[in-house]
Amino acid sequence: MNYTALYRKFRPTSFSEMVGQEHITRTLKNQIMAGRVGHAYLFNGGRGTGKTSAAKVLARAINCLNPQDGEPCNKCEICKEAINGSLTDIVEMDAASNNSVEDIRQIREEVNFLPTKAKYRVYIIDEVHMLSTGAFNALLKTLEEPPEHVKFILATTEPQKLPATILSRCQRFDFKQISDEDIIKRLKIVCDEIQIEITNEALKVIAVLAEGGMRDALSILERCLQDGETKIDENKVKDLVGIPKLAYINKIVSAILQENINEALQTIEEVVNEGKDIQNFLWEIIKYVKDILIYKSSKSLNIYSEAEITNIEKLANEVTKEKLLQIVYILSNLENDIKYSSQKLILFQVGIIKLCSGQTGETKSTTENIDTGEIEKLKRKITELEMQISKINSGGVFHNISQNVENTLNKDIENVGIPKNAIGVENEKLLKKEIPKPIKTIEVGEKLQEWPKIVRELKDAGKIMIYTNLINSVASKVNDLIIGIHFSKPVTPFGKTILEKSESISEIERRISMECGKPMKLKYIYEDTKVIPKKEQNPIESFAEDNGISFNVIE
Repeated sequence: MNYTALYRKFRPTSFSEMVGQEHITRTLKNQIMAGRVGHAYLFNGGRGTGKTSAAKVLARAINCLNPQDGEPCNKCEICKEAINGSLTDIVEMDAASNNSVEDIRQIREEVNFLPTKAKYRVYIIDEVHMLSTGAFNALLKTLEEPPEHVKFILATTEPQKLPATILSRCQRFDFKQISDEDIIKRLKIVCDEIQIEITNEALKVIAVLAEGGMRDALSILERCLQDGETKIDENKVKDLVGIPKLAYINKIVSAILQENINEALQTIEEVVNEGKDIQNFLWEIIKYVKDILIYKSSKSLNIYSEAEITNIEKLANEVTKEKLLQIVYILSNLENDIKYSSQKLILFQVGIIKLCSGQTGETKSTTENIDTGEIEKLKRKITELEMQISKINSGGVFHNISQNVENTLNKDIENVGIPKNAIGVENEKLLKKEIPKPIKTIEVGEKLQEWPKIVRELKDAGKIMIYTNLINSVASKVNDLIIGIHFSKPVTPFGKTILEKSESISEIERRISMECGKPMKLKYIYEDTKVIPKKEQNPIESFAEDNGISFNVIE
């Protein structure tokens, strides 16, 4: 006798048997009863949430000879053949292995033929996001305007990979994760039917491990039945999936909170010796710390026994919420690092040692023991120095006194052991702010000595076109407010266009003003604007000259 997996044996045969998707089944039944069944559906959701099961039920319901309130009867000829897979009018295709254009072309040819027995020919395409781009394009027209006797039901876990043109042609239904309560109810029904005795704690563990997927829950339950025993408890489930016992989890979390490295390493060794998976162990630790945080915040936990809650309460009273959050964050980063490492145990041990060493990222105040009188004294001194600085206009004196101010202040701070952040944010800015450039006095006609530096800075800043046209230029003072730029060589029309752009002028004026210590305006002085006759040039030389690019030929 052939063995049938539990998730196949207990696959829903009607909408009423589906778990946790009432918002979808109710809508589908109403459409069937009202005769408003769409030509294309898209079922989206996580694994094991009922997408394929709903597609099968819908395909039978619209073809059933004796439908009842939108449900298939599962007794007529059409329903029976559909259930045992002999009805050729319901076609199931796995797009993961049939994703080529040829597979879709075959469907396009088949849709022109009438169904053999059923009212509709239904195509169920699972994992539709795996179709190639060409296959999607081949499906578009048929999906938009199929013959009246054809229905499409697409199922996927990743709708974001589908083209917008496909999405817009389908009625979309989002399958949500099944709640732990609904999974437990369904598992109880299954266990009663196969005559298996299972504890409530074991059901809770399976529901949590399933992560919202009914198929995963049934698969875990099936693993627990492989040894032939008819009794299942929490420890058996954890042993089969490689989860350490809760006593180990409590022990290592307690060691982390108490910063007991020896206890933590000993617990890790015991877990490894039992053959447990390190990643499962770390996942359980993160979940346990999260549950401590939840209990500390709400005093409510549902999946633990009274004795376990007592242990959690004891740990919750020993730690702050902030530290629990930091531990969860650090362990989550450790989990990501371990995932791609070949030395999982070593990384895990090092991470736990860091936590037990108190390296949780908490920052302790460095000003707890500082005399507040000293802080106030320094604040007054800063204020006095600021007033003295504001009275000084001479560039050289200003710079020297400012430097002395900073050196003196830093020395005073070091002598009393006060960090800079202890003297206030506003006052700290004085130490960090850049000393403004002294105002330079330039005689009319005098060259601006810093001009070559300004040109180099334009090059370093990525302003290559501006830099190229200013290489052979000289800057001098026209009057108190204007700096003139003189060009020793004629500037090309293209070069003038670059230089005279408003953003170019603004950039150059900004840098000149910084060097001069006051706002300055820019004026281009083109001394020679004659057009020099062009000699015969090759295309590269011509392009370089027209665009103001320096070009030298080395023979």
